Amino acid sequence: MPSVGVANLGRVRLPAVVLVVLALLVAGCSSDRKAEPTTTEASPATLTPPKPPPPPPKRSKVHVIVFDGDTGAPVRNAVVHVGRFGGKTNYHGVAKIKIAHHARLEVNVAKRGYDAYSQRLQFRDRPKVGVRVYQAKLQWTRYGATAGRTQSHPLLKLRPPFRVVWSAPIGLMEFPSVVDADVAFVANYHAAVRALSMRNGKVAWKRTFGGIMAASPAIDGENLIVHAMNGHVYVLDRHSGRIRWSYRTGAPIESSPLVLDGVDYFGDWSGTVWALDLRTHRPRWTYRSGYKITSSASYAGGTVFIGDYGGRVLALNPRNGGLRWSGSVNGRVYGTPATDGGRVFVPSSTGGSLTAFSTRGARLWSLGTGSYVYSSPAVWNGRVYIGSYNGSLYCLSAGSGRVLWRFSSGGAIGGAPTVVDGVVYFANRQHRIYALNARTGRQVWRWPDGAFVPVAGNGRLLLLHGFSRLYAVAPKSRPR
Repeated sequence: MPSVGVANLGRVRLPAVVLVVLALLVAGCSSDRKAEPTTTEASPATLTPPKPPPPPPKRSKVHVIVFDGDTGAPVRNAVVHVGRFGGKTNYHGVAKIKIAHHARLEVNVAKRGYDAYSQRLQFRDRPKVGVRVYQAKLQWTRYGATAGRTQSHPLLKLRPPFRVVWSAPIGLMEFPSVVDADVAFVANYHAAVRALSMRNGKVAWKRTFGGIMAASPAIDGENLIVHAMNGHVYVLDRHSGRIRWSYRTGAPIESSPLVLDGVDYFGDWSGTVWALDLRTHRPRWTYRSGYKITSSASYAGGTVFIGDYGGRVLALNPRNGGLRWSGSVNGRVYGTPATDGGRVFVPSSTGGSLTAFSTRGARLWSLGTGSYVYSSPAVWNGRVYIGSYNGSLYCLSAGSGRVLWRFSSGGAIGGAPTVVDGVVYFANRQHRIYALNARTGRQVWRWPDGAFVPVAGNGRLLLLHGFSRLYAVAPKSRPR
């Protein structure tokens, strides 16, 4: 058979079996090449690009509208924070703030002259919320209104005639309520303390201590300070009435609290004057007078003044309790000295008198009424007001003690008079409250229920203290 060249192989007709074998060989070689491992390095064209970060969530805008709780006026330039986002109120009292999401968030409002506001509010379905803040100067946070126990509020502008906004049964009230941030705190003779809304008189909480009580509470920040005749000082959470802590003196306490820079100054029936540190819960000092004390303490010019049943007024150093001077009157001191204008005005119950000293201890003048003076004095605009069991309210010159006018009510006066907006109020034992022009003594209004200290309030409402019922009143000319 002649040989066949490679070049002529394509022309040679191969048998079918050979073709099948060649096809299988070719397929095997192709399979071997596919099974070879591939390189681990991918081509740049084959890399999957990383996903871009999600866009930041769109912030939502909310409006916080800030009102003055007493006057209703918008509060401008208040700093408002909603969560971690902040802003300022505009001319209309509105702060427009963008927040991350609508939820329940902490809202803080700050403005000079106003109490700080902090509360969690729900924004989920409420893009607009209104909040009320309160001027500290328009509140009534202690017995006697001021640290000097002047029984006069210099900034409230509320005059009769009045209309009743609400009233509430309380029980016998020998001492008046205190007010802050639209809440009134009042204690009755049966040692029950209530927190009432100034908006509608509803009771937010009530706590009973047992026994009796003859003192007003005092507001100190988030605390309510209460003195009881069971010999205890109670410090309550003002929002819930929960007792945070208490301190036992061992003797009945009739003094209302005088809280200055975190220290509560008061006296008790054992004759001890206390300076109780409300931060450490321990006394800073005590002073033993040797005579029963029912008087509350007052303060002026860096000195604490308090009276005792020995017929003395004691002037004490508030830092260490050292006696700076003492002055005698003609009978025991039941009521509270008032301090104003460099003078101390000291009532004497059994002496039936009011005596004035300088704050340095010089005796200035004295007035006898001829009858029991259970009342503490009020001081306003260079005048002193004192009630007597002879049924008369006296208006005296603070400088000379001269009687400027005298008003006879026909019933014994036991509680301190109170001056608001040029009107002096007092109650007598015939269960009447009288309102007189503080300059002239002319009667301008009368209320058919009263007993002891007649008035407290805030920038929006006055509280009239009846024998056992509390009345919130507003001037008739002011719209609801």
